[in-house]
Amino acid sequence: MNKQELENRLAELKMSYTSVQADADKLASSGAGAAHMEKQLEQMENEIKSLRQKLRALD
Repeated sequence: MNKQELENRLAELKMSYTSVQADADKLASSGAGAAHMEKQLEQMENEIKSLRQKLRALD
């Protein structure tokens, strides 16, 4: 991936993360389990970290 592709993927991932986090918060506040969403958020956090590292390496 080039720098623009990395930046685009990072932006998409951040938007998705925000959406999933809001949904997980709603489920948690209603007493429903949100464990699967928490796992998804963790995976997204790892991908965000990886993308940021790749971007730094390009600079």
